[in-house]
Amino acid sequence: MENLHSELFFIAFAAALAPLLTQIPTRFRMPLLVAEILLGMLIGPHILNLVSTDGLVALLGELGLTFLLFMVGLEIDLDQMHGKPLTLSISGWLMSFAIAIVFMNIFHSIGLIQAPPVLAAVAISTTALGIVAPILRQAGTINTDFGKLLLSAAAMGEFGPLMVITFLLIPTHSTVWHTLFMLAFVGITFLVADMAIRVRTSEWMDLIAKAMKQGGQFPVRICIAAQALLVALAYQFGINVVIGAFAAGLVVNLTTRTEGGAILRYKLDAIGYGFLIPFFFILAGMRFNISALWADPLVPLQIIALLGLLLLVRGAPVLLYKGLLKASDRLPFALYSATGLPLIVIISEIGVTSGLLPTDRAAVLVSAGMISVLLFPILAHKFIEDAKQTEQTRASDMGD
Repeated sequence: MENLHSELFFIAFAAALAPLLTQIPTRFRMPLLVAEILLGMLIGPHILNLVSTDGLVALLGELGLTFLLFMVGLEIDLDQMHGKPLTLSISGWLMSFAIAIVFMNIFHSIGLIQAPPVLAAVAISTTALGIVAPILRQAGTINTDFGKLLLSAAAMGEFGPLMVITFLLIPTHSTVWHTLFMLAFVGITFLVADMAIRVRTSEWMDLIAKAMKQGGQFPVRICIAAQALLVALAYQFGINVVIGAFAAGLVVNLTTRTEGGAILRYKLDAIGYGFLIPFFFILAGMRFNISALWADPLVPLQIIALLGLLLLVRGAPVLLYKGLLKASDRLPFALYSATGLPLIVIISEIGVTSGLLPTDRAAVLVSAGMISVLLFPILAHKFIEDAKQTEQTRASDMGD
């Protein structure tokens, strides 16, 4: 027990230290989850060996994973995804996945990438909505046409891979039974969502709004219960629990699209990003097999190849947006879309725990994802600022 207390302290200390590392005034500012993974690597069994990766620590990491997917579902703005943005995001992700499948099979056949082709293709066809959205919000472009199109594409870059994981990679029953269970789960989710919408438009919402200021935090408890319900149902139906957590986030999303919902979202955000979610990323860093990065001479080449594929796979759909995006916005759009660490970590963890992916191959995938969140948003911001400066220079020249 004494050892457990010290392990929890080291993880809590790493979680508290990570935001401070992101504030170091350097040209290449580190994203928060990268800092958490790096600190996890430091305290984990592969370097300082201060914390083990099993027992209560593993349980808290799993809770962090489910809450992360819950928050992803909560962050998706369904009102902005209907119509053309939704059609383009679906078409774009299908294009990305098709390109990824082709290249991953080629690379697998020549021995350059040794991960299962479908699993690797899913990983590199993701987009980190949880990273892209705060960047756009900070830049003040989240409500522009560029921001709305990008958020829709990023949301599909998380939803699409989750569906492939559920249907193709880890079914625990025969195809017929798995499909029936999935349909039953979708039906229950729609039923819960319908109840949520009815609550939003009834006097119950007034009672819930009043309860937000009371010590019992009743609305927060309802959200946690909804997440636990759908996660438990997903597990019982042989569906990956991340789908249950994601569905719960969508349901709560529908309920909290009200004036009082902002306070509830703020509190859920504090629970997730302030407590549970850092456990997942720190634990992922602790499990990161750093020695795998120099165990094979091909590893640097594999990481470079994966980075190039991330940009190609998620950048190619920008061709579908030709009539909607300015020429100067297309490359930044592609770079933001290729930023994909959180789901890469999740998919790698699922691959390792299900026996589909060796730990050394997972380390290569995660390394490419880490570099993508460090490099691609910085480059995208630079290209946007350069384009703005060029336009201002032209306008000034024309004025003269």
